[in-house]
Amino acid sequence: MNVQDGTRDAGFSFEAFQQAMPEAVAGLRAMTKAAADAGLDKALTELMKIRVSQINGCAFCTQFHLNAARRMGVDGAKLDLVAAWHDAPVFNPRERAALAWAEHLTAMGARAVPETAEAEVQAHFSPAETMHLTVAVATINAWNRIAGGLRFLPPTRQEG
Repeated sequence: MNVQDGTRDAGFSFEAFQQAMPEAVAGLRAMTKAAADAGLDKALTELMKIRVSQINGCAFCTQFHLNAARRMGVDGAKLDLVAAWHDAPVFNPRERAALAWAEHLTAMGARAVPETAEAEVQAHFSPAETMHLTVAVATINAWNRIAGGLRFLPPTRQEG
């Protein structure tokens, strides 16, 4: 933070991080791929990644996953309302369970995941799917801490 005018100093680029830490990037990409290859709906996992990135205040990851969701054709109304999904009727029960699970896992440092959230996710997802959702949430949380901590600049709307 620039004390003089309150602006943030530029952070690192993703490319610089990738060059400096290729093993870390490879490990996180392997976790991402493992969750993606599980057969979960890719639009659903992008919505979760967007929501977690919003909660964590990671501009880079929020923009990256909004770009990815747009490219795959995720409904614009869902993208517009993912931050307020609790009150938005555009999300189906399965999406609501996944978004709640993502929020609870992201906040578990402050409070335990409620049994009701566990029951809800298990009502809509198989045990294997629940594990894959959990890995997807854990991975985006890791990316958020790296990208947010190192202040990666958000990609343009075309990138990501």
